[in-house]
Amino acid sequence: MDAQKVDMFIMTNSKYFESYQLNSIRERLISLDDNRWVMISTVQLKDPTIYLIISILVGHFGIDRMLNGEIGLGVLKLITCGGMGIWTLVDWFLVMGLTRQKNMEKLQPFLY
Repeated sequence: MDAQKVDMFIMTNSKYFESYQLNSIRERLISLDDNRWVMISTVQLKDPTIYLIISILVGHFGIDRMLNGEIGLGVLKLITCGGMGIWTLVDWFLVMGLTRQKNMEKLQPFLY
């Protein structure tokens, strides 16, 4: 794939991934053929900042976990009222990393 196109993808989507993942994503994208570009450019990535805001506002209901695909943990968090507030506070620090990890899991099938 064209290096300029890959660099533009990395620049526009870097907030969706952990910083240590960006080099491996760039290397994999450069080694791919152009046929996969359309599929990669249409992947819907989740914004970690939005998920942090959701976690702060309604995280004690487990909605942040449910939106990230962890339905069981979200329901458990709802039942325990956010682990009596402790789980909610911990998730404020973890939700952005979790969202970035989920974004990487979405992108990985297209990279190999």
